[in-house]
Amino acid sequence: MPDLRRLLFRGYRIWSALRPAKLTIGVRALVLDEDDRVCLVRHSYREGWYLPGGGVKTGESLVDAMQRELREETGVELPETPQRVHGVFSSFRENKSDHVVVFVVNEWAVSASVSPEIAEVGFFAPDELPEGTSAATTRRIKEHITGVPPGHRW
Repeated sequence: MPDLRRLLFRGYRIWSALRPAKLTIGVRALVLDEDDRVCLVRHSYREGWYLPGGGVKTGESLVDAMQRELREETGVELPETPQRVHGVFSSFRENKSDHVVVFVVNEWAVSASVSPEIAEVGFFAPDELPEGTSAATTRRIKEHITGVPPGHRW
């Protein structure tokens, strides 16, 4: 099944490159535990480690999308609305016009099961990220930990 997911993901990327660019909005979360370790996910259909998150569906608020994505990808449930946004970023790679809002999440609990699209979930110290962590993920974590103001490009 993971091979089929990878093949479908590659097909989606080719299809995306051929169609006209469309404006999309997504969410990601910097979920921190009590030791300031960061939650990362590894998908079954693509290589690398990423901040949990995904696209905002039609009629869905940014917060609702972030809560849904966290629940699906990590099993994390939020007791309240996150009070902090790390930044808003743009990506124009692969013929896209993506805009991503990154939330900082400190208050959470685990109560749901994880989607089969997630191969692995883990918490990592910012200076011990796993091999294959995406460049954008690494930048967001570094910005948060060092207090360096975020740029606007993903």
